[in-house]
Amino acid sequence: MRKLVLLGGGYGNMRVLHRFLPNNLPEDMSITLVDRVPYHCLKTEYYALAAGTVSDQEVRVPFPEHPRLTLKYGEITNIDIENKLVHLDEGNPISYDDLIIGLGCEDKYHNVPGADQYTHSIQNIEKARQTYQTLNNLPANSVVSIVGAGLSGVELASELRESREDLVIKLFDRGKIILSTFPERVSRYVQNWFQTNGVEVVNGANITKVENQTLFNHDEPVHSDVVVWTAGIQPNEIVRKMDVEKDKQGRIVLTKYHNIPNDEHVYVVGDCASLPYAPSAQLAEGQADQIVQVLQKRWSGQELPEELPTIKLKGVLGSLGKKQGFGLMAERAITGRIARILKSGILWMYKYHNG
Repeated sequence: MRKLVLLGGGYGNMRVLHRFLPNNLPEDMSITLVDRVPYHCLKTEYYALAAGTVSDQEVRVPFPEHPRLTLKYGEITNIDIENKLVHLDEGNPISYDDLIIGLGCEDKYHNVPGADQYTHSIQNIEKARQTYQTLNNLPANSVVSIVGAGLSGVELASELRESREDLVIKLFDRGKIILSTFPERVSRYVQNWFQTNGVEVVNGANITKVENQTLFNHDEPVHSDVVVWTAGIQPNEIVRKMDVEKDKQGRIVLTKYHNIPNDEHVYVVGDCASLPYAPSAQLAEGQADQIVQVLQKRWSGQELPEELPTIKLKGVLGSLGKKQGFGLMAERAITGRIARILKSGILWMYKYHNG
């Protein structure tokens, strides 16, 4: 029996599972999914888990069950492409015929001294849980500094404001205005929301160092009882160590069929893949759909299409607490209650179809 091995149970590989199972997997194929935790995690909702406004259970979805699906839990230590083996911290290595790498990302600290040691994270569920414990055990009037005002930083700051009105929250943003890649209408709406709700946005920030309970902005110390880092991502360390071609961000360069050059048996999905878009759950799912189509054709000996269609992204939605939101849908800026309802609806549909 041939083996398809999936590394990481994120949005991309979850889509792969649901495209093949229960009825579209060839009879001579089996799937092994390797992950460190025994469930799919809704990473886009880690900000709410860290802020304490949703329970741990609400950001977990069980993996599907199937007679030819094996779930393997452990920490991946090495990917040996030459010998088609995946090594784990415990037990024997796992062999594969085809491999899909979807190991996600980690925080990128941009060589800021102390950032990796003195900041908290929401990049995986274990770290989001630890951040929740730290934030919600703070006494009243404690100062929380959030570094990075992209989607994750904005959602964490707003959710924490609703969860803990007694905290002093500072959001540090490198840009002149928050969410500068969005239309100005959206940026101003979000900036005004923070101003109205008592979150201090520090624009034009440049974090030069982090120490215990102290953040340095342009080398000026800022007292912070807790610092949460949301200022950039990089591929998983295992991927960074792989001896394959990568782009400037350390993501693996792929062919148009999503496999690594010169090896049509190794595919990369999600945050570790070099693609002309910003990483997102939506992008990982679109990429996974195409990988499944490529695999089906290769397994059946069919010729691949000359080109794969462009992955269509429907937009991006962000929340400002539980009642307001913002985003872009079909290149149209939306703000307020409607944006939040849309995001909640999409999340519900995802959990309904995958849970």
